[in-house]
Amino acid sequence: MRIGRYAHARQFKRMRKALKKLKGYTGRVLRDIRRQLEEIPGGSFRERVLDTLSLVGRLLHQDPRSRGKIYALHEPEVDCISKGKARKRYDFGTKVSLATTIDQGFVVGMRALPGNPYDGHTLLEALEQVAILTGQTPELAVVDRGYRGHGVAGTKVLISGTRRGLTPKLKSLLRRRSAIEPEIGHMKTDGRLSRCPLKGTFGDAIFAVLCGCGHNIRKILAHLRALMAFILAAIYAAIMPGITTPTDNLADRHRCSA
Repeated sequence: MRIGRYAHARQFKRMRKALKKLKGYTGRVLRDIRRQLEEIPGGSFRERVLDTLSLVGRLLHQDPRSRGKIYALHEPEVDCISKGKARKRYDFGTKVSLATTIDQGFVVGMRALPGNPYDGHTLLEALEQVAILTGQTPELAVVDRGYRGHGVAGTKVLISGTRRGLTPKLKSLLRRRSAIEPEIGHMKTDGRLSRCPLKGTFGDAIFAVLCGCGHNIRKILAHLRALMAFILAAIYAAIMPGITTPTDNLADRHRCSA
């Protein structure tokens, strides 16, 4: 807590002093456990202790320029992802690739990408997943500027910001690319995509697919609620014509949102 406060106040000398003290405490505990390893009986518990000691040793000897740094002992596979935003420069987690339809925004492909790969190198894998799940290869993929240098040949890729050689139809499709941002926001808030409770890279992959399935189910339920509102409004209009009911206002609201 002190390290975070000193760093926020830009008091880096105090921050380094508090960090050095914390490393000293950790090193003492680490060396004390190593001296008593012979007293720990063999089995799965001993293996867990040895794995933890290995992770702590890597944590103590890493520096800001080290590769494969550890950011969390309970989840060593966590990556540091550069966001490029002033309010939040970095994010810690696993990168996720998301593919949705252009018209309705249904998720047709979603997978976790451990190791923080370049976005352009993940497009081919994302299109392969879409082809496996839907049974057909996408003819057009609309992506943002982070996918430049993708190297995909079988599908026409339209990158955001393109100005030359676009027909009016392609321009309208290019404007629809920004519709994926609110879908991601809904998945982070409603679908709990922002925090994965499952452990390891395998848990991240399973959780990403489950979040995509849950997002599609919520969209289907929303359409069914709108359809039910229209049906109830038609029934009330047939039984009691000329009387305004709360269901009519609900149907009008769903019609405006659609």
